[in-house]
Amino acid sequence: MESKSFNAPNRILMGPGPSNVHPRVLAAMAKPTIGHFDPAFIDLMDDIKSELRYAFQTKNEVTFPVSGPGSVGMETCLVNLVEPGDKAAVCVNGAFGGRMKEIISRCGGQPIVVDIPWGEAIDLQKFEDTLKSNPDIKLTAFVHA
Repeated sequence: MESKSFNAPNRILMGPGPSNVHPRVLAAMAKPTIGHFDPAFIDLMDDIKSELRYAFQTKNEVTFPVSGPGSVGMETCLVNLVEPGDKAAVCVNGAFGGRMKEIISRCGGQPIVVDIPWGEAIDLQKFEDTLKSNPDIKLTAFVHA
């Protein structure tokens, strides 16, 4: 059996994702890859970090890119903030709130759930009451979309 290459048609993608990739990015992706221990990679990463600090208007040397979907960023934040035993108020009004609850539990934290029907806005009074009744909460988590 003969194998042939797939040639995707050129489309304008208008949904929330995937999105069109700029031709300059496609050209960069066609270049040779280098390993993460390569000195050229370190130079590239330093340049990217410098530009990210400018974009985010920070001087924090620990500014770095995280490649992945939004869930990766969410998990990156939570696993670096939640320690075993920490209480975290998490608003669950959809799939991503539920995912944050799971991440907090996997980190050994104690999720204090503010349960809201899916698709509805967070009830601020319910949220405030949760914070008042749990003064030892270390962090809060909710989806803003």
